[in-house]
Amino acid sequence: MADILPPGITETRPFQKYSDGGSDRSWFSFSNVKHYTNAFIVQDNRILLGYKKRGFGQGNLNPYRLLLGGKVEPGETCLQAAIRELEEESGVKADLEHAGSFLFFTEGTEFAFQIEIYRSDKYTGEITESDEMRPEWFSAAPSQDNTDPSSSKYPAIPFSKMWETDHVWLPLLMSNKKFIGRADFTKTGDIYTPYKWWYGVSLEEEH
Repeated sequence: MADILPPGITETRPFQKYSDGGSDRSWFSFSNVKHYTNAFIVQDNRILLGYKKRGFGQGNLNPYRLLLGGKVEPGETCLQAAIRELEEESGVKADLEHAGSFLFFTEGTEFAFQIEIYRSDKYTGEITESDEMRPEWFSAAPSQDNTDPSSSKYPAIPFSKMWETDHVWLPLLMSNKKFIGRADFTKTGDIYTPYKWWYGVSLEEEH
């Protein structure tokens, strides 16, 4: 049975709750939406993430908004923006497929980020560091156990250095499950804290 979606999500296909939490109060309200994309390469039990070198999120491995993606420019589709940003920030090209989407909002701002997520298991070109991002492979193994570094030649995904709801949706992306979601955050100084979140998975069988 499909669930009622959080306000601001316009998806018409049926989705079922996968995870939710935070406050039992109402979602924050906002007046505008800015459109962004993220692109992921998931290949051979590894995932390409990026170290943010400047701007918002600097110093964090942060696929929530700043990993290999960015703003959709006028005249672009979301897919075109994702392909462009992937090449600009990592040096590679890929035939991307839509994997999910979510709404991200921080208390005190006038707009929310509508983020379309894309993924591919193949790419061409050489992974290259850019002025903004340093790409790096991490283990995409199902286990999130960080205590055994010998279990993979790639380091475990450092969820402790990422947005606090990333551990919910990133495994869905890696397992190729279609998802949608919304996450609202409060901000105190430079600290972002989850206020309320909801993520759902598609009820439609993927072919």
